[in-house]
Amino acid sequence: MTYQQTLDYLYSQLPMFHRIGAAAYKADLSNTLRLCALLGNPEKGFRSVHIAGTNGKGSSSHFLASVLQEAGYKTGLFTSPHLKDFRERVKINGKMIGENEVTAFVNQHKQGFDGIQPSFFEWTFALAAWYFAKEKVDIAIIETGMGGRLDSTNVIMPIVSVITNIGLDHTQFLGTTIEAIACEKAGIIKPGVPVIIGETQAETSPVFDKIINALNSKITNADKQIVLKKTGYTWQKPQMLGAEFYSVRNKVKYNLFSPLSGKYQLKNLATVLSTIEILQHSGFNIEMECIVTGIRDVIKNTGLMGRWQTIKRRPQTIADIGHNPDGIREVLAQIKITPHKKLHFVIGVVNDKDVLAMLDMLPKNAVYYFCKANIPRGLDAAELSKLAIGIGLEGNVFESVKGALASAQQSADAEDLVLVGGSAFVVAEVV
Repeated sequence: MTYQQTLDYLYSQLPMFHRIGAAAYKADLSNTLRLCALLGNPEKGFRSVHIAGTNGKGSSSHFLASVLQEAGYKTGLFTSPHLKDFRERVKINGKMIGENEVTAFVNQHKQGFDGIQPSFFEWTFALAAWYFAKEKVDIAIIETGMGGRLDSTNVIMPIVSVITNIGLDHTQFLGTTIEAIACEKAGIIKPGVPVIIGETQAETSPVFDKIINALNSKITNADKQIVLKKTGYTWQKPQMLGAEFYSVRNKVKYNLFSPLSGKYQLKNLATVLSTIEILQHSGFNIEMECIVTGIRDVIKNTGLMGRWQTIKRRPQTIADIGHNPDGIREVLAQIKITPHKKLHFVIGVVNDKDVLAMLDMLPKNAVYYFCKANIPRGLDAAELSKLAIGIGLEGNVFESVKGALASAQQSADAEDLVLVGGSAFVVAEVV
C-alpha cells in the first residue's frame, strides 16, 4: 500500500474513538498485549515517562520532551489526538515518524494484526512502541489516551508516572465521580515507581494515597514541591508567560519563560519540573540551561499546537483545545486577563461531552459562532445553537468551522478577541 492507502485503511477499517466515540473503546489490555507479543515486546526496549490526567497531559508531555531533547537525549514522544497530520502522534526529537515507516509497519503487520482486530489507538501505540525501540531512543514520553488502568499505553514500565489532574470527562467510561475517575487514572501507577501528582485535590488525595501505599511507591505533589513565587507576561511578540518557581526539594529557583502563554500552564510547568527532578535523581543529566531553553523553545522543538495559540493579531485570534468543563474554566480565566473589548467565540463540541455544563459557564455578553468539526462525533451546529440559546447565549449557526471563523474575524473590531475552541477537532481545522 502507498502512504495514503495506509492512512485510508487505518481510518476506514479500524474503529477510531476520536471520530466515532464509544464503539471504538476497548476496556482491556488484551489486544495491546497480543500486538506487542507479535512485535517482540518493543515496549520493553526503552525507558519511559507515563503521563495521564484529564487536562494538561499533552502540554506537560511536550514540555518534558523538549527539555530532554535540549539535554541531548534522543527522545520519543507519543501523544493524541493529532490536529493536522496523523504522524504528529509519534515523534523523535520533534520530528514526526516518516510516511515510509508508517507504511512499512502496516504492510508488514497487517495480516497478523487483522486476526486481533485492534482499535485505531491500539494500532498507533503498537507503531510507536515498535518505532521507539527500533530507533533506540534514550527515553520516551508516553501520554495516555483516555484513562489509565485500561489504556493501551499501560503495558509500559516507566521510570516515573505522572497524573496531571482529575476532572469530569469521559464519564461514560471512567466513572461519574472525581474519585472513580482518579482510580482509573491511578491505574498507571506501578509497584515501586515514583508518582508525580500535578494538582492536589481533596477528592483525589485519599484515592492516590491508598493505591500508592499498597504498591510501595513514593508520591510527590508537584504543587507542594515546586512553589510558584511570581509570574507575569512579556508582551513582545510572541507573548511569553514568565514564572519563577522554587524547588523545596532541591533548594533552587527556576526562572522560566513559556511560549504557551495560558496561565493554566503554570500548573503544568510545576508538574514538569517535579518530573525532571525525579529523572535527575534517576541518573539523567539535565542542566538548568536545558530546562530553561527546553521550556522556552517547546513549540520549536516539538511542534505543539492549539494551546492558547495566537493565529492572528488584529483582531487577536486565539485557538485553544480546552474541551471539558475544567478545560473551559481555565480558558475563561485566561480570557479575563487578556486585554480586549468584546469576545467573539467560534465554538463546536463533540456529542459525548457534558455540553450543557460547558455552555452554562460561558459569558452571556459574548457573540457566538456555532459550528461543527468535520468528524462524526461532532455535535450538529444547529443543535448546539439551540442548547446555547436556551441558556441565554446569542449567536448564529455556520456550516463550517472556517466559515464561522471568517465571519467572526470580519465582525470583530481590531481590539476585540476572537476565540476558537470547544474541541480539539474544531481547533485542528484552523491552526
